[in-house]
Amino acid sequence: MSTVEPSPARDAASAAAVALIEPGTTIGLGSGRAVWRTVERIAERWPDGPPLRAAVASELTRARAEAAGIAVVELDGTFALDLALDGADEVDPELRLIKGGGGALLREKIVIAAARRFVVVAETAKRVERLGEGFRLPVEVARFAWRDTARRLAPLFGAVELRHAGDGAFVTDEGHHILDCELPADADLDALADRLRRVPGVLEHGLFIAMAESAVLGTPDGTVETLRPA
Repeated sequence: MSTVEPSPARDAASAAAVALIEPGTTIGLGSGRAVWRTVERIAERWPDGPPLRAAVASELTRARAEAAGIAVVELDGTFALDLALDGADEVDPELRLIKGGGGALLREKIVIAAARRFVVVAETAKRVERLGEGFRLPVEVARFAWRDTARRLAPLFGAVELRHAGDGAFVTDEGHHILDCELPADADLDALADRLRRVPGVLEHGLFIAMAESAVLGTPDGTVETLRPA
């Protein structure tokens, strides 16, 4: 399995994330390059076998975690995670996030909800003044009648497009489709999140609001900035 491409910002953020992990704990791992670099860092810190367990939010993360010697566990309802670590596609000053660029947003939200703490691991390039500046909002929808779901979502957004992969539609690990939606500049994010939950066919959306306690953001010069809610 290939290693994550080098990046001073990603290396700094992942090192800060690993410093938060206590031996003997059970953590949650999301998906994406920052998380995968964190997994590599965990293996580097404990080369004889990481003394921790992890629930994972994607099959790609599962493969990397197992290769690093991390014991992967399933969320069976009998325990809470001590800490969840995950990336973000955008982070605003209030620590609200857009997630789902890799298509794992449903599982990621489940893993985060199962944790006592959630810390974002990302680069300062992901910080924006307004969510939606450079990234569309992913919405995970049932494949059944997805076009009709898209029709119901259209009045809420500037544009709604089915995500593709290769010659066909992108399919998540749970077997669903992703609709990438253009956020209006004046969107009320709390109201939008509530409304999306009530649209038939929507399984989950990529707005992660009031979930993170902090974000460790790596800078291009290899330092770390910590962002907390205002």
